[in-house]
Amino acid sequence: MSMVDVEVNARAVRARKGETILEACRRAEAKVPTLCNIPGLPPSGACRMCVVEVEGTAGLVPSCSQPVAAGMRVHTHSPQVINARRRIIELLLSDHPDECLYCVRHGDCELQQLAREYGVTRRLFRGTRLQRERDVSGPSIVRDPQKCVLCGKCVRVCEEIQSVAAIDFLGRGSRAFVGTAFDGGLNVSSCINCGQCVTVCPTAALHEQSSVNDVLRELANPDKLVVVQHAPAVSVTIAEAFGFRPGVDYDGKMVAGLRRVGFDHVFDTSFSADLTIMEEASELIDRITTGGVLPMMTSCSPGWIKFVEQFYPEFLPNLSSCKSPQQMMGAIIKSLFAEKVGRDPHEVVSVSIMPCTAKKFEARRPEMSRGHVADVDYVLTTRELAELFRILGVDPGGLDPQRADTPFGERTTAGKLFVASGGVMEAALRSAYYLLTGGELQDLEIKEVRGLKGSKEVHLCVGDLQVGAAVVSSLGNARKLLEELRDGRDDLHFIEVMTCPGGCINGGGQPLGTSTRAVKARAAALYGIDRDGSVRVSHRNSQVSRLYSEFLEEPLGRKSHELLHTTYQQREVLV
Repeated sequence: MSMVDVEVNARAVRARKGETILEACRRAEAKVPTLCNIPGLPPSGACRMCVVEVEGTAGLVPSCSQPVAAGMRVHTHSPQVINARRRIIELLLSDHPDECLYCVRHGDCELQQLAREYGVTRRLFRGTRLQRERDVSGPSIVRDPQKCVLCGKCVRVCEEIQSVAAIDFLGRGSRAFVGTAFDGGLNVSSCINCGQCVTVCPTAALHEQSSVNDVLRELANPDKLVVVQHAPAVSVTIAEAFGFRPGVDYDGKMVAGLRRVGFDHVFDTSFSADLTIMEEASELIDRITTGGVLPMMTSCSPGWIKFVEQFYPEFLPNLSSCKSPQQMMGAIIKSLFAEKVGRDPHEVVSVSIMPCTAKKFEARRPEMSRGHVADVDYVLTTRELAELFRILGVDPGGLDPQRADTPFGERTTAGKLFVASGGVMEAALRSAYYLLTGGELQDLEIKEVRGLKGSKEVHLCVGDLQVGAAVVSSLGNARKLLEELRDGRDDLHFIEVMTCPGGCINGGGQPLGTSTRAVKARAAALYGIDRDGSVRVSHRNSQVSRLYSEFLEEPLGRKSHELLHTTYQQREVLV
């Protein structure tokens, strides 16, 4: 690779020819602020916060779009640069609400942090403010246009990474704003509730619909039995909210914290992930052996489901009829568990802790209830769990680790893998191999489907059958694969789709400011748990086996279909 020598703040730096000044500065550990830059996407140059001074160049240059050149001398914090950044911040604040004390991003707002860093302590410019109503119509996400700084990151993520394009710039000049088609509510837009826009928003212009106060109210109600389940992705991320490095498995301490908060029972969604694998692997085998619709596609990611319903309804028969692990656990809690503890399902409050904003949408789907009793009543994101702990003065780090409650707390490491891209596929193939052949897969680690690459494939011999499997994460990659299938591709039997890039470990409800390094660390933690686990295949979960023998009877049976399976339907898209 061709290299060039440049100088950043009087420090010699070897830069790759063609890379931007911003990339070179970051490798040189020279801090350059940005509001609109998204790593991996072409620069937009919208915010101008990243301007730097280059000796011999008239004026300042945007470091996100300017390529390096041999002999270039860059100053990231010269007086001219600092004054320019201050002026940008002052202009942004001139049209920004003065309600930081009540803002959900107070203390975690990039604009607020920049104002503090650059010493902007008073309002210098005043003008007519943009007056637009908050959009609270969506089941998962709130839009507050008055707090938008028009960086465009949400628009780009939605269109260029997720290929949904639910939001875009509307209006012109000083009247420009980010909105949905025809300026309607999110509830009637093509938004698939993934929350990737929330994770890149530098302010509180986008944030999740909070259920923290609802859960606090239920916890304080002595007439309710409040049960919580936690997704496998949460245990390897929640520690980051308390100052720990990415990849620390906080499972036992988190369980202890949930009990200290006041939940009556704590269950591990990895248990129902094992249950999902038993149903999904059985469904795959049934489709292969009986000539069913192939390729079968996973149905655990609610954003992906809504994407198919809206944009590719012809593939609805390809979707697995299995509910997600969250909804399977909720269904079991509101049926078998309620019966065992002698409580009416209406008296049982089912809460789930998820890395995903779309899970809030999923829990409200009418298909996810029986007799007007929802499988899951409230969904909290990882961020909301951290907030709940802080409100109630619980620091999980100071608690002795505890285990989740049985019988719905036992899990295998296959269930734990569910949340990394390729994890569902790996877990399903392990059990599908056993169900088809009666023997165990010799090498349980299917490395071809691991990693953060957006598209992965493997062809595996299962007995006499050659199974073709594909794994994609981000809906932009999913769209490409669906187009290949439309064009006649026919070598695949099973497809795993994760809505968010990298899977649930990078979900829309995870800690803000997540980097690629953090996502890799979380995945590494999961693979370490799997490597060291004593039971690594879902069909060896003794409590799942007991659940079938005492209640569900068998995978794909009458009872399991009633509780654990569902249907989906075409949705109209407002364009």
